[in-house]
Amino acid sequence: METHGETELLECRLRTEDLEKLQTLFLPAGDSGPAVSLSREEFVERAWAAVGRGTREEYTRLFDSMDVSREGWLDWTRLTTFLLLKLSEQDEQARAGTVPRWRPPRTLPSPHREPVQGVAFLRSPSRYLSLSKNGMLGVWCDELGLLKSLRLTNESVKPKDLWVTAMVALPNVHKIAVAFTSKEVCFYDLLSKQEFSCQYKLQGLKHTAIVLDYWFNPQDPDQAVLSFGDVGGKVSLVCFRTAQIALFERPSAAVEQDATVAIQLADLAEGQHRCCYTTAHTVHGHSWVRRVRFLGPLEAVVSCTWSGQGSLVLAWRETEGSPLRVTHFNTHTGITDLDFHPGLNLIATAGLNNHVYLWNPYVTSKPVGILRGHMSSVVAVQFILGKKQLLSFSKDKVLRLWDASSQLCVQRVAGIFPKSQECQTLLFFHEEHSRLLLSFNSQLLLLEAKKESDRRLTSHESPVTCVLYNALFRQVISSDASSTITCWLMDTGQKVKQFTRCHGDAEISTMALDGTQTRLFTAGTDGLVKVWDFNGHCHHRLNAGRDQAAEVSQVLVLKRTVLVLGWERTITVFRPGSFSKFFVQPSEWIGGVQHHDDVLCAAFRPPQTLVTGSYDGEIIVWNNSTENALRKLRPDGQLGLRSKSGGVLLRANRSAASGLKQPSSPSDSSLPPHAGQEGREDCQAITRLFFLERQKGLGPLFLGGADLVSCGMSGQVRFSNTAQCSLVAEFVAHKRSGSIILTVDRTGRYLVTADVHGGVKVWDLQDYCLQASDGVLKQAPELLSSLRPHMDCVTHLETCVHGDQLFLLSTSTDCTVALSYLPGHCVGIFGQEEHWHLGRTECTLPTEVEDGELEEGEMAKSSLTPQGSHGHHSAEGSGSQDSALLGEDATPAEEKDHGHWVRNVLVYVKRKKSDAVKQTQKPHAIVRIQG
Repeated sequence: METHGETELLECRLRTEDLEKLQTLFLPAGDSGPAVSLSREEFVERAWAAVGRGTREEYTRLFDSMDVSREGWLDWTRLTTFLLLKLSEQDEQARAGTVPRWRPPRTLPSPHREPVQGVAFLRSPSRYLSLSKNGMLGVWCDELGLLKSLRLTNESVKPKDLWVTAMVALPNVHKIAVAFTSKEVCFYDLLSKQEFSCQYKLQGLKHTAIVLDYWFNPQDPDQAVLSFGDVGGKVSLVCFRTAQIALFERPSAAVEQDATVAIQLADLAEGQHRCCYTTAHTVHGHSWVRRVRFLGPLEAVVSCTWSGQGSLVLAWRETEGSPLRVTHFNTHTGITDLDFHPGLNLIATAGLNNHVYLWNPYVTSKPVGILRGHMSSVVAVQFILGKKQLLSFSKDKVLRLWDASSQLCVQRVAGIFPKSQECQTLLFFHEEHSRLLLSFNSQLLLLEAKKESDRRLTSHESPVTCVLYNALFRQVISSDASSTITCWLMDTGQKVKQFTRCHGDAEISTMALDGTQTRLFTAGTDGLVKVWDFNGHCHHRLNAGRDQAAEVSQVLVLKRTVLVLGWERTITVFRPGSFSKFFVQPSEWIGGVQHHDDVLCAAFRPPQTLVTGSYDGEIIVWNNSTENALRKLRPDGQLGLRSKSGGVLLRANRSAASGLKQPSSPSDSSLPPHAGQEGREDCQAITRLFFLERQKGLGPLFLGGADLVSCGMSGQVRFSNTAQCSLVAEFVAHKRSGSIILTVDRTGRYLVTADVHGGVKVWDLQDYCLQASDGVLKQAPELLSSLRPHMDCVTHLETCVHGDQLFLLSTSTDCTVALSYLPGHCVGIFGQEEHWHLGRTECTLPTEVEDGELEEGEMAKSSLTPQGSHGHHSAEGSGSQDSALLGEDATPAEEKDHGHWVRNVLVYVKRKKSDAVKQTQKPHAIVRIQG
């Protein structure tokens, strides 16, 4: 089917004129009249008519999103507040999508004992270089492993007196230039037989050069400029004409090929070298030049000093031989560093007054932007050219990332840098590898961003633990091990909302929705269950673990109770009367302790049938109204019960034991309950339970067919009959996988299983186990499809209906949430760069058939309205066990009174005799029986 309508949310499509139309709906009749409030129906009809775009369903969802407290009314203040928060949140998320996700900082094993004066990257070969004050040069491989270290030599000074002030790479000629306090600049060749041998030495400088910069023309690499600034305030340019042939002319006299050639700056100024020429300016006076950059696109050199007035100067190079045309910027504070972005045509300066200034080279009167946020002097700035972002680092060791277009800070990094009091800091960002190198005196610190390609292939930063589908908002909700909840658009896979640290440092182990789908229950390994609305407000905290850490495996939200289980042998129950308070304490489960091991999962079938499965493979059928155990289904042939510790305990000993079992130790936070049990063929633990809502009515149940499916650690899928307490069928779904999980769709037609290797299989249950057979059936149902949407252990499965299309949602420890057609191929991964548009028809929902009325009192209507959900699942999802066997108002049966089962058998026999009912049944139809 083709998905109609806009895929973007309505509130994101509203224009200014649309908001003005909405405002008129809330204007009072007179200037002094009371503010207008609209009910849900009034808002939907009036807003849809006034705006003229969108559907009534979209305006209904918009109202429900704004009415957090469910008071049923809306005014203009609520609407504008919601839109402001919503759009600002989306704006933040859009910026956050381009923010680097740094790996933990790593201190490099530095060979330096003196402050680092320069860091450079050589593209060919792929090497990093670092040079310290005493001339120690570190050579690093592409992965920043130290290859070797050596000391540069300069024959002009003794080794103990050697002092390096700056270094710059000349990549187009495979050289590096190094400035020394001996008032000279040396050029070291990287391709000579003796590596890093000094080839040229530029002498005759009046003052010591302390900053260097090099630029070459990408279209004509022979054209290059070496810029340097000295302690006397002079900025000099050496402009090369034939850089790739020779930087300087060698003397005509015979000299050794490897000998160092001394070049006098005065000879360059007089034009004695045809390979290059020089030009300079001294407008900085006697202030030390702190940074110099040649701006190739502008044919100009920019420099800065610590002096207050006129600390930023731009000198334009015009014709060869003519002096530089100097422009002063109207600055009132000293500048420590600068950088240039050619695409944005912006100069960024780091100020001593804690601010970062953005300048247009052609506007010198005032900056075009001021970036405020640092609390101390800014010591370094550098643009990330591709993302149009700016890095700045301050003296108090705070790194900030700015969006240059919006001039807003999008990231702040602090608390991870060395705690030294005074240090010389250098910042170098290698954009190609997204690596940030920071020097703190002699120490080198690496911050590396995760690759963008990795981000596009993951939905979360941590292993994903659960996924739900919210039919009310048409969104997918996922949780992960780092306690983050993310909401996605089902139609496109776009992220629309995210809540972080919902349970602090504890992992979110499972989630559930209430019947209205306006409240989200999240359970953490901290033993708490929290109740949220979809604006991120926590309404209740359920103390499931009784102030102790407990690993909750399932939350079952029923009409009158909330059941929590997973870490002990009893069921933890919360009753409606307790929800008047924020902190909710558990009530006592009347049925007491019936299981011999931890209860891991449960399933519910209205109006009152509850089943629970435990770690030892035992299934208990309960009457949820009376909370009494009715029947038990045990693994066949099992003489003892195997506990999590591996010991075999006799049932007699178990029954004699009193008190509750101590909570089990939490499992690995990155793995689901079944992930660590691969290969445990002898383990009987049950990880999932689902009722089968058969389309053929009650026949399978009373003819010995299966109405319950379970799976667990052994890799087997088992089908049981809860009325006769019998095992009907079993088969191995995934060989050599050990542990598996499963889900079924709401019609009971499709069974989906998944293993620890990322594999997913879809099975056809249409005609499977409809009646009893001789012995236990070992044959597997028909396999419809086998796919691999994940690369690691699948942690949760959920089927959902979107429009009239059937889909499968799956999560994994590989940090992804996948969407697939059911049964069919994978649609995509939520959060991927390319958005999908749902439009391919793989499986249409079965047609609903209305039967004629039966005799009065024979059977109440089988409701498809959710009364509860199976743990992780929503009302539209696979876990909604909601077809009633009894009428909603039926009187709860006593433990030993099975009269209602006999009555239902008679009803079924009468129904089988009705030819009319037979003729109205269609294959794969959902049958609604009305009484």
